[in-house]
Amino acid sequence: MPCLQKVHGILLKLVYHLTGNKSMSTEESILIRVNSIADYHEALQLPKPQHPLFSITDFSENKHIHPAVETTFQLNLYCISIKEDAQCVLGYGPHQYDFREGLMTFFKPGQTISVDPDTAHAEVGYSLVFHPDFIRTYDLANKIGSYSFFDYEVNEALFLSDREKEQIRNIGKGLLSEYKSAIDNYSQDAIVSFIDLLLVYSQRFYNRQFITRKVHNVPLVSRFEQLLDQYFNDGTERSGLPQVGYFADRLNMSKNYLSDLLRSQTGESAQNHIQHKLIEKAKDLLSRSELSVAEIAYQLGFEQPQSLNRLFKKKTEISPLEFRRKMSFNKL
Repeated sequence: MPCLQKVHGILLKLVYHLTGNKSMSTEESILIRVNSIADYHEALQLPKPQHPLFSITDFSENKHIHPAVETTFQLNLYCISIKEDAQCVLGYGPHQYDFREGLMTFFKPGQTISVDPDTAHAEVGYSLVFHPDFIRTYDLANKIGSYSFFDYEVNEALFLSDREKEQIRNIGKGLLSEYKSAIDNYSQDAIVSFIDLLLVYSQRFYNRQFITRKVHNVPLVSRFEQLLDQYFNDGTERSGLPQVGYFADRLNMSKNYLSDLLRSQTGESAQNHIQHKLIEKAKDLLSRSELSVAEIAYQLGFEQPQSLNRLFKKKTEISPLEFRRKMSFNKL
């Protein structure tokens, strides 16, 4: 199933303009790809972009065009937006999410979006869009992959406090000023620096969101641990090693959000939790059964016994056989 990601209010108009057909049946569905800043501006009926690889758009300048067909589209650009007073209903899988307050969303090249043609728009805010080539010669090109929120799902948007909104607005003003100024040898450096700063603040605000929503997050952490136990205890569920995506699907969140949530609450990623559970299960079997190390490895889901040996030694600094001998000696 495709990853149905966040959507920006203005992109609803994009869908309609690219279809160019007001009479299309709402029962139809189409896929649209947007590959350049010029395509983006043309679709939104905006003036020619000031830069071929970067654009910033004030929502108040957009025409209110409503799409007439359910659409999934692919935007092969980076897109970051902050919306206030948003009227936006999004869906993925069996769930729908209704956003009617300020939020910030992140979109990376190649992701696909599903939008409800009956949703309206965001009146206040802005959206910045840039081609990967715009940052390719900068350190940000390598750094941007570390921001896991580009892979969060629609219900994992960043909700900003009033103070945070003001900080983001100020960065947006700087970006807009550079965008509207005459291009010189420093323009791209300045804009990339503003984008870098925007992402640093976004990471900080997401960390705050994990903390302020702790009362809601703690039950999710407990549920994850229950699912992890169930994975090993219920043989019908288990097929191979447990994967982060397996648990994320059952908790209705993205893999990255689950891992970041667990790290904020426990100090360890989802993968580290899984590995810790694997080692504990291996220790139990080594201590209480006569199964060989190879049999234990296969029972836990490893394809090769050597994989269990490497992980076990990495986590405990001794091999499975050394651990078994140690347990046997302790019983004497």
